[in-house]
Amino acid sequence: MDAAHFVHESFLSSLWSKVRLDVPSSPGRKPYNVLGALNAITKDILTVENEEYINAESVGELILKVHQNRNCDKVTIVLDNARYQTCKAVAEIAKELNIYLLFLPPYSPNLNIIKRLWKFVKKHALNLNIMLNLKILNKQLLRRLSQMT
Repeated sequence: MDAAHFVHESFLSSLWSKVRLDVPSSPGRKPYNVLGALNAITKDILTVENEEYINAESVGELILKVHQNRNCDKVTIVLDNARYQTCKAVAEIAKELNIYLLFLPPYSPNLNIIKRLWKFVKKHALNLNIMLNLKILNKQLLRRLSQMT
């Protein structure tokens, strides 16, 4: 489980043209946060999205989704040490739902498989795409995520 913070803004890329070309870009910098859990066996992705902040409430909501969609008795969720994931409220929700939380050692993002997914999504969903408003960004990200499952 990990969060990705997408931002509605222009991304740099290269363009070579003999004639000056104006390329439209986004009019601001608005966040779009996605907290996701990736099932390592079935490759299913569960997400909680918002335009505010990822907090313990968001993590609790995703843990509840994992509980509702689980296909076995024992579930272990691998997390990094973000404050909103290590708080007491999240631990209580997981304990109540009989879900084990496995926290990764500090500075080890390569052990969290969903980080690789977020890198792939950012590269293929955002680069070289013109998204003039936040709704287009949301639609593009959700379409890309649904294609992966």
